[in-house]
Amino acid sequence: MTNTYEDIGVQTPQIYLPKPGTNLTKWAVIACDQFTSQPDYWQQVEKIVGRAPSTLKLILPEVYLEEIGEAERIQRIQATMRKYLETQLLKPHEGMILVERSTDGRTRTGVVLCLDLERYDYTKSSTSLIRATEGTILERLPPRMKIRQGAELELPHILVLIDDPERSVIEPIRAASARLEKLYDFDLMLASGHLIGYDIDPQSEVHIIRALRNLVRPDSFAAKYGISPDQPVLLFAMGDGNHSLATAKALWEKMKLQVGMDHPARYALVEIENVHDEALQFEPIHRVLFGVKRDLVAAMQQFFHGGFRCASVKDRLDMVQVVEHSGGQAQSFGLIGGGEGRLYGVVTIERPSSNLPVGTLQAFLDVFLKEGGAEKIDYVHGEEVVDKLGRLPGNAGFLLPGMDKSDLFKTVILDGALPRKTFSMGEAREKRFYMEAHKIG
Repeated sequence: MTNTYEDIGVQTPQIYLPKPGTNLTKWAVIACDQFTSQPDYWQQVEKIVGRAPSTLKLILPEVYLEEIGEAERIQRIQATMRKYLETQLLKPHEGMILVERSTDGRTRTGVVLCLDLERYDYTKSSTSLIRATEGTILERLPPRMKIRQGAELELPHILVLIDDPERSVIEPIRAASARLEKLYDFDLMLASGHLIGYDIDPQSEVHIIRALRNLVRPDSFAAKYGISPDQPVLLFAMGDGNHSLATAKALWEKMKLQVGMDHPARYALVEIENVHDEALQFEPIHRVLFGVKRDLVAAMQQFFHGGFRCASVKDRLDMVQVVEHSGGQAQSFGLIGGGEGRLYGVVTIERPSSNLPVGTLQAFLDVFLKEGGAEKIDYVHGEEVVDKLGRLPGNAGFLLPGMDKSDLFKTVILDGALPRKTFSMGEAREKRFYMEAHKIG
């Protein structure tokens, strides 16, 4: 039975899972917005999956966006969704799911449930119950909307955070997981760890709802963040998949007048995690420019005026050390390649325009790209990837420092959404894999 808790924007989902006997290692694939500059990764995935049932056939990896045949690929995706439902490859399951994801000796825990898109606003100045943590690039929504519009199913890679330092919501359920029914338990492909899912029983659901409500009691919320008791509460903050949830919201706004407020597309399937989970790590998202046409250092010198300097360093290790240990009012980030015979450098901005280095750098990159300084930009995870791509002829890489995850909620409450692509929850291979489906058509 579906339960809706309007005050906290939560609904108990009906989740579709592959029938017993399905090869789950081939079924589950990583989020579509990963490895966007590494087509060889997705070629490996295709080889592993072969003809087996797989979420690979239900998504469009962004590495293939805007390629010839995109429309036909979307038609195949939607046809495969219908086929998997009609042949009962996918079976309905009522209720929330407790998820344990293990990678590199660490296990993080989440709960899969539905969030009410009526309680979500992705604009920077939002005061909604569910908010974006980073800037939303509106140009990225239309291609995703093409895929979702007319689709029978959604498959989430969305991770939403709660700020629960007392570990009152998810952790008690995990501690009692031995008494829960195990729904799936398998290794993920390409060295991405292990995934276990448990059926959350009604008693545990009651606990989760009660604990979520306690997080947003106005008096305790105000005391927690040092704000006025009449300031709107924030319960759910986007972690990963911001543009996927924004796509769901944008499409819902387009269709709700025609379908009514009780339509399943009003609710989006997500996984919530506690920002204080020790296994959850915030990693910086680095930048790579492709087809650089102008002198980057000269362009930055002009953009940042007198408060700019760029110093060469001997290798990547030195660059990382300087960037990670820089402090004070000045901001630093690494530069890989970019011309002038330089391989590694550290850029320092004395009078930054943003509270975070990523925001200061992005302001420059937006102008540089708009003026034709490079052909395109990509956002990548991991020092090795930005180093490898940045060193290629005609490219430049920017290595950014990380941010303290404990500052996230207060920053969003006080300052609004952070600059886009500020942080990543883990490295690329730690990203959420598609496992569960939710009917939206």
